[in-house]
This record gives sequence, structure tokens and C-alpha cells, in this order.
Amino acid sequence: MFEIQAIDPVYYRQRTRRSTLVIAVIFVALAMLCATLSTQLFGTPGGDNFKWNLLGVVVGLGLTIALVRQQLWSRPFMAPAVYGWRLKRSLMRVTNVMHHVKAGVAQGDESAMKLLRFYHLGVTQMHQLDGNSSELSQMVREIDSHREAMEQQGLDIEQTRLDLAWLERVKIFKG
Repeated sequence: MFEIQAIDPVYYRQRTRRSTLVIAVIFVALAMLCATLSTQLFGTPGGDNFKWNLLGVVVGLGLTIALVRQQLWSRPFMAPAVYGWRLKRSLMRVTNVMHHVKAGVAQGDESAMKLLRFYHLGVTQMHQLDGNSSELSQMVREIDSHREAMEQQGLDIEQTRLDLAWLERVKIFKG
């Protein structure tokens, strides 16, 4: 279950830049260390050690991914980046069944209506957090039209939680 939270876009961008920089520095350090070690252990002096350098960089990447997932993911400085990742992942889940969602909305299905509203709220926040208002402006008419349709049906328009059961329910509709 994912829930949309209020986050200041400026704060979000500052914090995600910082966490990206930390991860990039860790990757560079580990990649250089692993590349150096692999060429020293397996390479030949003065020879072509490209494959050993590449192997070291790949191992450094793997170690960086493991370090981020095992140690850094739950740290407070990573919270905005983790939230953004979870938001985009939740939106992708809806996008993957969007043809079913739109077919359900066309039939007035409550779950599909709520799911599309969650998607609109999530996309709106994602574009605000990323500072991408131009793409969002292209969706305003669709978002407003859907909100009005929900209000006419008496449905709550504050759909800030992704209910995974909605995703399963909409799969019955043919798009």
C-alpha cells in the first residue's frame, strides 16, 4: 500500500540531489577500488587489462547497489528519494493496467474511478516534485473532467492511497 504525502518540491529536489551525490561518490570509490584490485590480482603489467577494469567496475556497481539497498535505503537522508521511487513505482503499476482502468471508468466502475483519481493525484505530485509543469499542463483537462465525474457520482476525490485490490478489480474490464 502506498500513500501520497505532502512534500515540498524544493526540499525534495535538494534532498534527492544530495542522496544522488552520496551514491555517486560511493559508486566511484568502489568502482575504482574494485577495478584497481582486479587488475592487480588478475591483470598483466603493461598488458591490456580492460576486461579486469570492466569487471572491477561491474563489481563496484553491484556492491553499491547492495550497500544502498541494505544500509542506506532506510536512512533519513534517503527518505525523499525512496518516496519518489515508491511513487513512480506505484504509478507504473497503474500505468500497466491503464487500458483496463479506462475501460472501467467508461463503465462507471467505482474502483476504476478511484484508481484513475489516485493516478492523477500521483502524476500531479510527481511532476511538481520533478519541476516538470509543462507535461502536467497537458493533463489538466483530463484530470478536471475525471474529478467532476467522480463528484457527480458522489465519490471521494481525495484518493491518496493506492489500494492494490483496485488493481485486481479493474483487470476484468476489456480495454
